[in-house]
Amino acid sequence: MLYKVFIEPFVFMGEAPDLLIQTLWEGLVSGVLYALIALGFVLIFKASGVFNFAQGIMVVFAALILVGLYEKGVPAFLALILAALAMLVLAVVVERVVLRPLVNQPDIILFMATFGLTYLLIGFGELIFGGNPREMITEALLLPQGTTEIDALGGSIRIQHLDVAAAVIASLMIGLLAVFFSKTRIGRALRAVADSHKAALSVGISLNQIWVIVWFAAGLVALVAGIMWGARSGVSFSLQIIALKALPVLILGGFTSIPGAIIGGLIIGVGEKLGEFYWGPLVGGGIETWLAYVIALLFLLYRPQGLFGEKIIERI
Repeated sequence: MLYKVFIEPFVFMGEAPDLLIQTLWEGLVSGVLYALIALGFVLIFKASGVFNFAQGIMVVFAALILVGLYEKGVPAFLALILAALAMLVLAVVVERVVLRPLVNQPDIILFMATFGLTYLLIGFGELIFGGNPREMITEALLLPQGTTEIDALGGSIRIQHLDVAAAVIASLMIGLLAVFFSKTRIGRALRAVADSHKAALSVGISLNQIWVIVWFAAGLVALVAGIMWGARSGVSFSLQIIALKALPVLILGGFTSIPGAIIGGLIIGVGEKLGEFYWGPLVGGGIETWLAYVIALLFLLYRPQGLFGEKIIERI
């Protein structure tokens, strides 16, 4: 048993390096998409100090709006713009109805508000779009299709063109948002709000505007993530379970760190693919569904602030 756990998988990696590269590539693509979803959580957590449980359903809701508009005859790119505007409307409504009345309330109240928002969006989405799975409009959005096989390392490596596009688009969006929130005035205001709501208000920073901007940015992230994950696995309400895989990513990287979301996403994405392919047969498969949460549990036990999170020291 020790040989099968600690030695045989690595022997297999050396004997079939093409399969190892294939697995690493698939893990990297999944990791980048996990990081993109986690970025939406990070933005809202930095602005309000609360975990937005509704981010997962926002991914589904944005994708359903896009597909639903297209099915009604709206051109694909116009539907994309209208879906982005819908996320702006959602950001304004959330700020006016949920966040503004709860300023300076305990974090648990804000968390429960996002919990309620989740089920509100689920019910509203099922009322409008129904509960049947939909197909993402990949061709209408000009996303590439097909596969390229590369002969290398004594075998062949299959690269899905859609995976390449997903990795590139997600990486570009992560980079743009990271620059925007680290180099611009709005980004500095966001960091001030994250440090202290009262201090930010005292220097003239509008919490209402910051919250709308941040929730809109998280909505755009949800829209892009919904397109990419929807193209890979279809658009349905079960997609929110994949979106919540960002929780282990946040625990690894730190809830307030954009670089942490990126590194954590890559670790989870690559780790679960390697675990499923090389160690999955030992336990009958299914490692991909729970390995991320086991890694997160270990981090909570030994480094609860994550790789890039700030350690909080309270003096009594």
